[in-house]
Amino acid sequence: MIDLDDAIRALSPSTQYRIVGEPTNETEFNANFAVVTGIDKENSAILSTSPEDFPFTWLQLKTKYDELVAAEPLRLLRKERDARIAETDYWSLSDTTDMTSDQTTYRQALRDITKTYQSLDDVVWPTKP
Repeated sequence: MIDLDDAIRALSPSTQYRIVGEPTNETEFNANFAVVTGIDKENSAILSTSPEDFPFTWLQLKTKYDELVAAEPLRLLRKERDARIAETDYWSLSDTTDMTSDQTTYRQALRDITKTYQSLDDVVWPTKP
Protein backbone atom coordinates (compact mmCIF):
# COMPACT_ATOMS: atom_id res chain seq x y z
CA MET A 1 0.00 0.00 0.00
CA ILE A 2 1.28 3.42 -0.96
CA ASP A 3 1.67 6.09 1.70
CA LEU A 4 3.14 9.59 1.90
CA ASP A 5 6.56 8.16 2.81
CA ASP A 6 6.66 6.49 -0.62
CA ALA A 7 5.89 9.81 -2.30
CA ILE A 8 8.49 11.64 -0.20
CA ARG A 9 11.17 9.07 -1.12
CA ALA A 10 10.18 9.30 -4.79
CA LEU A 11 10.45 13.09 -4.80
CA SER A 12 13.55 13.47 -2.67
CA PRO A 13 15.31 10.15 -1.91
CA SER A 14 18.06 11.60 0.28
CA THR A 15 15.89 13.91 2.37
CA GLN A 16 15.85 13.15 6.07
CA TYR A 17 12.57 14.15 7.62
CA ARG A 18 9.96 13.61 10.31
CA ILE A 19 6.28 13.41 9.56
CA VAL A 20 3.54 12.97 12.13
CA GLY A 21 0.37 11.25 11.07
CA GLU A 22 -0.93 11.22 7.52
CA PRO A 23 -1.64 14.83 6.49
CA THR A 24 -4.52 15.30 4.06
CA ASN A 25 -4.06 18.96 3.18
CA GLU A 26 -1.45 21.71 3.04
CA THR A 27 -2.19 23.06 6.51
CA GLU A 28 -1.80 19.63 8.13
CA PHE A 29 1.32 18.93 6.09
CA ASN A 30 2.99 22.20 7.07
CA ALA A 31 2.12 21.59 10.73
CA ASN A 32 3.30 17.95 10.82
CA PHE A 33 6.33 17.82 8.52
CA ALA A 34 9.90 18.71 9.45
CA VAL A 35 13.06 18.38 7.44
CA VAL A 36 16.51 17.73 8.89
CA THR A 37 18.70 20.72 8.10
CA GLY A 38 21.78 19.72 10.08
CA ILE A 39 23.26 18.09 13.15
CA ASP A 40 23.97 19.91 16.42
CA LYS A 41 27.03 19.46 18.67
CA GLU A 42 25.30 16.61 20.55
CA ASN A 43 24.84 14.82 17.22
CA SER A 44 21.08 15.38 17.26
CA ALA A 45 19.08 16.33 14.19
CA ILE A 46 18.25 19.98 13.66
CA LEU A 47 14.69 20.06 12.34
CA SER A 48 13.05 22.83 10.38
CA THR A 49 9.29 23.17 10.18
CA SER A 50 9.57 26.08 7.78
CA PRO A 51 8.01 25.29 4.38
CA GLU A 52 10.79 27.35 2.79
CA ASP A 53 13.22 24.58 3.84
CA PHE A 54 11.08 21.75 2.50
CA PRO A 55 12.41 20.16 -0.71
CA PHE A 56 8.88 20.07 -2.17
CA THR A 57 5.48 21.61 -1.64
CA TRP A 58 2.31 19.93 -0.44
CA LEU A 59 0.95 20.12 -3.98
CA GLN A 60 4.03 18.37 -5.38
CA LEU A 61 3.82 15.71 -2.66
CA LYS A 62 0.09 15.14 -3.16
CA THR A 63 0.56 14.94 -6.94
CA LYS A 64 3.34 12.34 -6.58
CA TYR A 65 1.25 10.39 -4.04
CA ASP A 66 -1.73 10.33 -6.43
CA GLU A 67 0.56 9.17 -9.28
CA LEU A 68 1.96 6.33 -7.15
CA VAL A 69 -1.51 5.26 -6.01
CA ALA A 70 -2.73 5.21 -9.62
CA ALA A 71 0.30 3.17 -10.74
CA GLU A 72 0.13 0.66 -7.87
CA PRO A 73 -2.33 -1.84 -9.43
CA LEU A 74 -0.15 -2.18 -12.53
CA ARG A 75 3.01 -2.43 -10.40
CA LEU A 76 1.46 -5.27 -8.39
CA LEU A 77 0.32 -7.00 -11.58
CA ARG A 78 3.84 -6.81 -13.00
CA LYS A 79 5.28 -8.13 -9.74
CA GLU A 80 3.01 -11.18 -9.84
CA ARG A 81 3.64 -11.65 -13.57
CA ASP A 82 7.40 -11.54 -13.01
CA ALA A 83 7.13 -14.13 -10.24
CA ARG A 84 5.16 -16.45 -12.52
CA ILE A 85 7.74 -16.06 -15.28
CA ALA A 86 10.54 -16.73 -12.78
CA GLU A 87 8.81 -19.97 -11.77
CA THR A 88 9.30 -21.20 -15.33
CA ASP A 89 12.80 -19.87 -16.01
CA TYR A 90 14.21 -23.37 -15.59
CA TRP A 91 12.34 -24.35 -18.76
CA SER A 92 14.72 -22.21 -20.79
CA LEU A 93 18.03 -23.16 -19.15
CA SER A 94 20.71 -24.30 -21.57
CA ASP A 95 21.21 -27.63 -19.79
CA THR A 96 17.54 -28.68 -20.15
CA THR A 97 15.60 -29.92 -23.12
CA ASP A 98 14.03 -27.37 -25.41
CA MET A 99 10.84 -25.70 -24.27
CA THR A 100 7.64 -27.04 -25.70
CA SER A 101 5.49 -24.73 -27.78
CA ASP A 102 2.93 -24.70 -24.92
CA GLN A 103 5.62 -23.53 -22.51
CA THR A 104 6.80 -20.84 -24.93
CA THR A 105 3.21 -19.70 -25.49
CA TYR A 106 2.57 -19.58 -21.73
CA ARG A 107 5.66 -17.48 -21.05
CA GLN A 108 4.81 -15.09 -23.89
CA ALA A 109 1.25 -14.76 -22.62
CA LEU A 110 2.65 -13.80 -19.22
CA ARG A 111 4.95 -11.20 -20.77
CA ASP A 112 1.99 -9.75 -22.70
CA ILE A 113 -0.46 -9.75 -19.76
CA THR A 114 -0.08 -6.00 -19.13
CA LYS A 115 -1.20 -5.24 -22.68
CA THR A 116 -4.66 -6.48 -21.74
CA TYR A 117 -4.95 -6.11 -17.95
CA GLN A 118 -4.09 -3.25 -15.61
CA SER A 119 -4.54 -4.81 -12.16
CA LEU A 120 -4.75 -8.06 -10.24
CA ASP A 121 -8.48 -7.41 -9.75
CA ASP A 122 -9.46 -8.27 -13.31
CA VAL A 123 -6.60 -10.37 -14.67
CA VAL A 124 -7.23 -13.80 -16.16
CA TRP A 125 -3.98 -15.73 -15.97
CA PRO A 126 -3.00 -18.13 -18.74
CA THR A 127 -3.02 -21.80 -17.80
CA LYS A 128 0.41 -23.15 -16.95
CA PRO A 129 1.20 -26.22 -19.07
